Amino acid sequence: MFKRIASLIIMFATVFSLVFATGASAEKEKKEGGYFGAKTATHPTWFKESFLDLEEDIADATSNNKRLVAYFWQPGCPYCSQLWEDNFGQQKIVDDFRKNFEIVALNMWGDREVVSVGGNDYTEKSFAEALGIKYTPTLLFFDENKKVVHQINGYIPPEDFQRSMNFVSGKHEKTQSFGAFSVQQMEADAGSKEGKLHGEDFFTSAPYDLNRSEKEGEDYLAVFFEAKNCKNCDLLHEKTLQNESARNLIKQFNAVQFDRFSDTKITTPAGKTITAKNWANDLGISYLPAMVFFNQEGKEVMRIDAQMRTFHIQSVFDYVLTGAYKTELNFQRYISARADKIREGGVDVDIFAY
Repeated sequence: MFKRIASLIIMFATVFSLVFATGASAEKEKKEGGYFGAKTATHPTWFKESFLDLEEDIADATSNNKRLVAYFWQPGCPYCSQLWEDNFGQQKIVDDFRKNFEIVALNMWGDREVVSVGGNDYTEKSFAEALGIKYTPTLLFFDENKKVVHQINGYIPPEDFQRSMNFVSGKHEKTQSFGAFSVQQMEADAGSKEGKLHGEDFFTSAPYDLNRSEKEGEDYLAVFFEAKNCKNCDLLHEKTLQNESARNLIKQFNAVQFDRFSDTKITTPAGKTITAKNWANDLGISYLPAMVFFNQEGKEVMRIDAQMRTFHIQSVFDYVLTGAYKTELNFQRYISARADKIREGGVDVDIFAY
């Protein structure tokens, strides 16, 4: 009798433990936020078949009267997918690209062997780290002398991508920088001089003394270069910057906005007096909107010169503000860890939402 009662007690205790453990596990699973927006690019079949010896690939491209493009991507990157769906969804871009370039794909987390220009051996992953690749897609355009003559850091819309192709295929780097090549067309694209920039309550007003050489205790500086009648700028302000978390991050910076083509007088972080247009030229600003970040000593530490959505723009601001750029040199690792931390708090992360 007592043995039977003891067996029943043990059975109920076991069942209760299982129920409790299952409930705790379900509660834990319930608390973790979801992860959305990841999408792996579908690449075309006409990529160059390569042993990833870049000197050989450059020589092959040159013999075909083309130039080599090294394309860094990663699985789950929606911007890489956007590049191939939106930009290469246009037949003119496909035709122009295939006529003038050969392309090799490098997975920034991959383990295939790569022989760099100069004959150094890497894996795809270590090569991306050595080059300081921060964003995907990143495209490096090589000339016949094995030099990178142009680089695209992140996704840019079709018209901007076409301009980059025209610059490299026309070998314009022999006579001018890409910024100088772009500025006239960019100004024309921005349309009329009439109109206004998008105002925000976190932008510092004139006078624009950004000199950091003689000041202490300054906040990080975020400089927004924009233009009137700029549709990419419209996206930034009308969608991305409507996010309250993004706005709260930006408010912790000394944030300032300039018309990229204006003659507004500025004292730069290095103490130089110059116009906004000429400073943008010096910085090589060739995409709008561009955001350039400076530390308390006036040194540039990061920039955004591609089209990003809310999570990634927030992540760049957070990366700079927390000083994480000093210790975690791989920005992609940082944003992955940031997404995990947010999700642990029960909040969903959508990396491709506005």
